[in-house]
This record gives sequence, structure tokens and C-alpha cells, in this order.
Amino acid sequence: MFIPKQNRIAVFSYLFKEGVCVVKKDTRSPTHPHIEGPTNLEVLMLMKSLESKDYIRITFNWQYNYCYLTAEGIVYLREYLGLPEEIVPATHKKNAGRPEGRDREENQDRPPAFRGGDRAGGFGRGGGM
Repeated sequence: MFIPKQNRIAVFSYLFKEGVCVVKKDTRSPTHPHIEGPTNLEVLMLMKSLESKDYIRITFNWQYNYCYLTAEGIVYLREYLGLPEEIVPATHKKNAGRPEGRDREENQDRPPAFRGGDRAGGFGRGGGM
């Protein structure tokens, strides 16, 4: 299938930036929901082509293809797009740590939620008639 170069570059850029791509098995859809430019069929065919070269791994579930970039795929796309070694996909970036939120130690005086206690009976608790 012939795919215009600008659409191929748009798909490869998105795949390299995110590290993953979700493609619905819908050949009639005029656009892909996350990538500007190519049709869903073009994205589907590019993913099949990359899978045959072992650049991505595809998991198919409920009419969706979940495409994961492999190490060989990262090297190939970096070379194809002309990117430096410092740029890596979002799935390969290290997290700085735990996101801001409540601390675990602040509520030590309160008992943990749903841990046994004084409730008797109920479904699955052995109580009953």
C-alpha cells in the first residue's frame, strides 16, 4: 500500500514520542484519533509492516491493536527520523519519584479502612441465617 511520506513521518514521530500506539481495527475510519493526517488504515498497515520487521510488538484485544516499540524499533525510528541519542520515547523515561499527594504517615491515629472490625454477616463473611 502506498502511504505518503508526510503521513509515514507523522505516524513514526508519534510512535517514537509516545513509545506506544493504539489502532482500532477499522479500515473505513477517515482519520486516526491521535495522529493528525493519516487515515486509520494507513496507520494499521504501517504497524503491520513494523511488526513484520520486529520493530514493534502488537497485542490485539477487543478490535484494538496495542503496539509497543521494541529496542530495535527505537534504533530504527531514531535513524529514520534523524533524532539524537538523548531523545527517548515517553515509555522509557525514568520517573522522578512519587507524585505529590497525601503522605501515608499523616493519618496514623485512624484505623485502616475495610480491615475486619465489628461488622458481622454480609455476603462472603460467613454470617447469615
